[in-house]
Amino acid sequence: MKYLFALAMITLTFSSCVSSKVFEDLKADYDALKAENSALMAQLDNRSGNTDQYTLQNLRRDFERLQAERDQLALDFAATQNQLKRLQDSYDALEANSSENLTSNLALNRDLLAQLDEKEKALAKEQARLEQLQRDLAARSKRVDELEGIIAAKESQMNNLRDAISAALTNFEGKGLTVEMRDGKVYVSMENKLLFESGSWAVNSNGRQAVVQLGNVLAQNPDIAVLIEGHTDNVPYGGSGPLKDNWDLSTKRATSIVSILTENPRIPKDNLTAAGRGEFAPIAPNTTTDGRAKNRRIEVILTPKLDEISKLLNEI
Repeated sequence: MKYLFALAMITLTFSSCVSSKVFEDLKADYDALKAENSALMAQLDNRSGNTDQYTLQNLRRDFERLQAERDQLALDFAATQNQLKRLQDSYDALEANSSENLTSNLALNRDLLAQLDEKEKALAKEQARLEQLQRDLAARSKRVDELEGIIAAKESQMNNLRDAISAALTNFEGKGLTVEMRDGKVYVSMENKLLFESGSWAVNSNGRQAVVQLGNVLAQNPDIAVLIEGHTDNVPYGGSGPLKDNWDLSTKRATSIVSILTENPRIPKDNLTAAGRGEFAPIAPNTTTDGRAKNRRIEVILTPKLDEISKLLNEI
């Protein structure tokens, strides 16, 4: 029957998804059933019970059945509408929650990316600093190697200088002349008995020969600083004339040695320094004759020029 087919279609439609179009279709079916019912009622009036098929009782029974089906369809439609509303509400809530979570996650991701970017910048900066430190360390290591090389060369030079002076003055060793190396410097010590008469600052011929031979070695080493120090014992100077005291005597004796060295034109004069120290730097006690004799001396202190070393030290 037509209404059964319509009922099946309506049920199938409700079982899937209800929309406004479905509602309109149901309403149209309902109106059609209502019209059919009116037509049946008119046929009933015209035929006035000719057959059992169209008896009033049967028609009423069909009518009641159709009404029940209609009511059931209306209930199903209402239930379906409620279900649709619940589904729509659930979907809206889920969409809102998803949007909120998405927004929150996007903000969190932005924060994490910003933190990551800052950490990458800090890491790059630290890497650059470490690379610079590495370059500085390499440069310093190179300068230290150069410094060690220069020091070793200077030490070798001073050893050679000591040997050369010892060889040049070998005839004077044991006669109040000693050559030794201390703290990277060469010390040439000449007692006054080799150089001067008592109370005098004039160098005797034997002493002049020693100083000249020393000058010949110094002329071959123009990068050596030469300090000539005059020393006395602690016995006060008792002579007369231009000298005032032991300090004055020690200074004049030092300048006498410088005067002889300057006669050698190959010795740079700016390498020479004269100093008088009087009795204030003894090397032996002044309580004995031998001790006082050791203290009356000229010390020639030879020092390598350290300009290159100082420059490297300033760069380290």
